[in-house]
Amino acid sequence: MLSRRLSGTSAKIGVGANRADVAISILTKYGYHHAFRGHKIKIGPSAQNKIGVAILDDGMQHRSLLRDVDIVMVNALTPWGNTHFIPRGPMREPLTAIGRADIVVIHHANMVSEEQLKTIVSTVQDSGATCPVFFSKLVPSHIFEVNQPLQRLPLDVLHGVIVLCVSAIGCPDAFIHSVKQIGPLKIDRLDFSDHHFFSAHDLQLMQDTLRKLVDQHKNEVAVLVTEKDYDRDPGAFRTLNVKVWVLSSCLQIIPLKEQGDTEFMRKVMEIIAANGRAKLQGES
Repeated sequence: MLSRRLSGTSAKIGVGANRADVAISILTKYGYHHAFRGHKIKIGPSAQNKIGVAILDDGMQHRSLLRDVDIVMVNALTPWGNTHFIPRGPMREPLTAIGRADIVVIHHANMVSEEQLKTIVSTVQDSGATCPVFFSKLVPSHIFEVNQPLQRLPLDVLHGVIVLCVSAIGCPDAFIHSVKQIGPLKIDRLDFSDHHFFSAHDLQLMQDTLRKLVDQHKNEVAVLVTEKDYDRDPGAFRTLNVKVWVLSSCLQIIPLKEQGDTEFMRKVMEIIAANGRAKLQGES
């Protein structure tokens, strides 16, 4: 998904269980430059393909890894799960570890009440975090058919259509919430566990569910999947004998309490520059 979305840019994508090892291999292959070390560096032709920033998913627990910024995402719908550690729950560290964060982003903030947001922010602060807190949401941008990933259909193609939402993601309720906002005629859903690979049995279940929906409503029915599910196995849904659409969405910082997109990027750059100056002073 990232490769498709960032096609035509200078971004390099690395995939692997050990993010640090993958990052090292990319840095070794392309080289790097210290673009954010508190001072401007002129980038010549030979440096244009070099890496200036490395972004690691799930990198916070790699304690030995040097980093400039730790951004912690909190799911507003299930902020701390059952509060237990893996494997009994989703927590990887005690909540006090959030004190190491440079920025906290509370995601799906549009799906909970203001009172719930206040409780989450209080818990973050009570756990020792003194960093700025931002709020974000997923915003649907367009739709494409499974066999045309470069297509950009308007969201209103769902109007008047009965939609079977199929997902295997960590937060299917957020997917359903986004689809409801678009306004199809009716929504049904099939939820699978996160990272699930769809089998022949799953596809038969989808086909049976679609047949029941057609019999009940005598109307056009389509399958709608998330972009993440599509990219996990682009060919999986092509065996279904109905139209299969993919919903593409983007993350948006919600401008609450003057903490919008601009302020988020300003804070990120400020932290990087400050850490860069500290490293330069340490090396001198």
